[in-house]
Amino acid sequence: MLVLGYALAGLIGLSLGLLGGGGSILTVPILVYVLGFDPKLAIAMSLPVVGGTSLVGAASHWRAGNVDVRMAALFGVIAMGAAFVGARLAVFLSGKVQLAVLAVVMLAAAASMFRSARRSRAGGAPASDVVQSMTIGLLVPVAVAVGGLTGLVGIGGGFLVVPALVLLAKVPMKQAVGTSLLVIAMNSASGFAGYFGRVTIPWSFLFGFTAVAAVGIVAGTYLSRFVSQASLKQAFSVFLLFMGAFILYKNRSVFG
Repeated sequence: MLVLGYALAGLIGLSLGLLGGGGSILTVPILVYVLGFDPKLAIAMSLPVVGGTSLVGAASHWRAGNVDVRMAALFGVIAMGAAFVGARLAVFLSGKVQLAVLAVVMLAAAASMFRSARRSRAGGAPASDVVQSMTIGLLVPVAVAVGGLTGLVGIGGGFLVVPALVLLAKVPMKQAVGTSLLVIAMNSASGFAGYFGRVTIPWSFLFGFTAVAAVGIVAGTYLSRFVSQASLKQAFSVFLLFMGAFILYKNRSVFG
């Protein structure tokens, strides 16, 4: 089972490298349902995995000139504050509630990613369906929402960060992907700081899991130039749909 877990860590990194976001949303389910960790511990552990892996990916994009540092600082600092608060507030929620929230986020991400892929195939602006009517004034609440979700359920929020940067901040798509990875790394570090001392972290396992995911993101970043983003997004969105429905079913007692 541990070997399978490490293999899936590579999948997390690969999907982050290929899509610039979305892969981090798989980390908590893998830690809980494949490796058997407690939900709260899994959420705390997911943050350094997602953050460390995203930082490696951001470094690759940095070398290619695809990171807008000014925008990452603006968006990321706001999101970091929300991530820390979200992690602190998570103590008031049960692990089952956190997983149910994660499942809802996964379903929303699946719908957003699928519509974005269809627009890309049709020649429209990528991901514009997410924030069509937003203006730059809404960048702050989007950053707060992303950070809060990072702290509460351990996701990077790339599926929200990328369209927000493209449509609200007018960042070119390639730079938005690289910038989002830096923002995710910042969010995750702050969220983990909010959990630090509240859970006992198995550091040796965590370092190994993160290292495998980091190798995956390097491979995914390289492979992204050879594959269709629209096809990848559609396939990944269907996978997220089934995964979100499964987690929601497993934690259905929250609604009863």
